[in-house]
Amino acid sequence: MPISEAPFSGLISERVRGLGSGVFARNDQRKQAYSATAAGRGLPPLLDLSLGSTDLQPPAVAMEAIGRQLGQPQSAAYCLHGATRPFREAVAAWAQRRFGVAVDAEREVLLLVGSQEGTAHLPLAVLNPGDRALLLDPYYPSHRGGLQLASAQPQLLPLEAVNGFAPAFDRLSASQWDALKLMVLGFPHNPTATTGQQAWVDAAAERAVRHGLVFAHDNPYVDLALDGEAPALLRSPRWRQCGIEFFSFSKGWCLGGYRLAFAIGAEPLITALRQLKGVVDFNQSLALQAGAIAALEQAPDWPERLRPIYRERRDRMAAALAAAGWPVRLPSMALYLWLELPPAARAAGLDAEGFCARLLEATGVCLTPGNGFGPGGEGHVRLALVHPSETLERAGQRMGQWLAQL
Repeated sequence: MPISEAPFSGLISERVRGLGSGVFARNDQRKQAYSATAAGRGLPPLLDLSLGSTDLQPPAVAMEAIGRQLGQPQSAAYCLHGATRPFREAVAAWAQRRFGVAVDAEREVLLLVGSQEGTAHLPLAVLNPGDRALLLDPYYPSHRGGLQLASAQPQLLPLEAVNGFAPAFDRLSASQWDALKLMVLGFPHNPTATTGQQAWVDAAAERAVRHGLVFAHDNPYVDLALDGEAPALLRSPRWRQCGIEFFSFSKGWCLGGYRLAFAIGAEPLITALRQLKGVVDFNQSLALQAGAIAALEQAPDWPERLRPIYRERRDRMAAALAAAGWPVRLPSMALYLWLELPPAARAAGLDAEGFCARLLEATGVCLTPGNGFGPGGEGHVRLALVHPSETLERAGQRMGQWLAQL
């Protein structure tokens, strides 16, 4: 029976229908289709540059700590909030070392099953249906998805290359600010790979306090700035009056598949998110928490070790693309290149989705179309630097050969 004729097709909520397929899901279908037929057609194997899932490995001390704890009976049990106390204390100590901020481990820290889980659930905890929330454009998909799940109304704030992707808060009138209940930012910024400035985050916190809204700052790349120091809400003197900040082990400690993250924020916001999580999920295994604690306490310099690797990858990939006639704006943070569609693609009339689909089919190289990050992402693609430099250069050669034929 076709899906459209399934007897329960009309029972799917409008909320879920509004989410759409998602850019990563669409890409996944294309990757599977390509891999299933590539060998038979004499095409090269898939080279996936679409996800920020690094090939670099976690610190050994973290993996050893996980291994030691896996055999303990309590690691196989459900983990309630009280049992996360050692993890939260390690996070509080990290915040003191990293930002010079004293954080209450009991009231201001929360373990998350990946920071995406936290950013997607927060709107359900703080918004009512119909409330308005400020969202950068382009944005990370879970930021928009969380608002849709909460039946909230997004107010998009465009980020433009000509302004260095700085948020132009003055574009909104005082009445528009007063109508907002939540503001979601994230610097360093995904997908534009812009580190950002502390002044931008401080200005956002001031606006949040002045207009009485929640400020959520998504910061999984805080330790991966290649140029300058990354901003953080915790550095703002007013964070306890308005905000919550999300951090992750996925990027700086290469533990993406282990889904380990945390939030630090004002007590009422942490309490609300904790209450929501209490009816949605349990916490990660104590074995995984042991690995996270070891990463914070015994390998705090791990992200610093990654930066030279990503800097080399950035520079060599940019040179390869430039040689292929694809100009590159060097990003100030690790992991991604945010690329305007190459001139050959624009001349061929391709949009971001069509370009990525045709590129994959012709070369086996998978990028993420920028339209998946919002209207402001159209005309762009995101390339993840998640393979060794030599592999990235081969990808650049494949793409360059195809572009020459467009």
